Amino acid sequence: MEKMKKRKAIGAFVKGAAYSLTALLAFSCGNSQQGGMPALSLAVMTVEPTSQELNSAYPATIKGQQDIEIRARVSGYITKLCVDEGAVVHKGQPLFLIDAVPYQKAVQAAEAAEAAVEVAKANVATTQLTVDSKTELHAQNIISDYDLQTAKNSLASAKAALAQAEAQLASAHNDLSYTTITSPSDGVVGTIPFRVGSLVGTTTQEPLTVVSDINKMFVYFSMNEKQLLALTRQKDGSVNSMIGAMPEVQLQLADGTMYPAKGKIETLSGVIDLSTGAVQMRATFPNAQRLLRSGGTGTVLIPSVLDSALLIPQSATYEVQDKKFVYVLGDSSKVKNTEITVFPLDNGKQYVVTSGLKPGEQVVVEGVATLRDGMPIQPITPEQSAAKVQAMTQQMQQAAAAQK
Repeated sequence: MEKMKKRKAIGAFVKGAAYSLTALLAFSCGNSQQGGMPALSLAVMTVEPTSQELNSAYPATIKGQQDIEIRARVSGYITKLCVDEGAVVHKGQPLFLIDAVPYQKAVQAAEAAEAAVEVAKANVATTQLTVDSKTELHAQNIISDYDLQTAKNSLASAKAALAQAEAQLASAHNDLSYTTITSPSDGVVGTIPFRVGSLVGTTTQEPLTVVSDINKMFVYFSMNEKQLLALTRQKDGSVNSMIGAMPEVQLQLADGTMYPAKGKIETLSGVIDLSTGAVQMRATFPNAQRLLRSGGTGTVLIPSVLDSALLIPQSATYEVQDKKFVYVLGDSSKVKNTEITVFPLDNGKQYVVTSGLKPGEQVVVEGVATLRDGMPIQPITPEQSAAKVQAMTQQMQQAAAAQK
């Protein structure tokens, strides 16, 4: 019986606390002035000018300095993969070997062409001697012009045969060298869709792999047209001046950590995307430790230092038709909805107010959705509000624990 009475008493307390919380919520929805009930206690803050550094966040994609597609220049079956996906390679390092058996004739042709080159060289030398001899005889009127011209034509034919033999030799050596596919630069190997036994050639549409040069990484992000115009006008309307004056930027990785090295914004797309209304920008980051990989994602953080800035939490604002408003505490502790404009850079937590507020004014920072213009409140500090919430939470937790 004693346990039952204790449980009923605790249940009544929790029920009473729930009713009190419900009454408070109802009161906050505009019923505070009915029945002479006291004004709702809400936290307010006094806006004061301060120097503030903001970080504007922009989703970004990461790409290597250059992504080189690796393709076959001769047809054949892959006989060996010299590297695996994700391997770090250097310029000239073998990547794939193509079956050289069908090119054995090319090897023999190369040897034959080499012999043909030597024969052609000898023919050119012999014919040159003949031309020189007949030139002297022609000068002494011993032979006719026809004989001299015939000798010169034979020399030209010998030189042409030599050039053809040398071209065949070079082509044969090239075909042989193409059976070993090497990396054109330092980088990291991407996915390899073809394996040993796959038939590849010059007509294969998909590349054998992609080698990404990741010593430096290009990080692409977008800025909307309004933000771009606001930043450009601050630098006399010059895009180049804006880019040159922009500070170093940071990169937040996909896991939330900060990349240790800072980057620099270098380029700005000359065309605004009609589908998104945004312009693409590119920042370059060093990647000595190869932590960044092509195809990754992150967030670019652009710092901006503002002097005499009026900062308010974003939770203190509400929007109506793309316009931002706050509730300013006026005479008799009544709130007044006030339109404000904010700086285009946004750190996701605070707004920098550029117009609509004056230093020393008090702004309601909680319960904004429940307020109406002219409603009286009981202003308290944010610290007092936090203490009340914490005390109520502890009471609820203690009641719940006691009931168990």
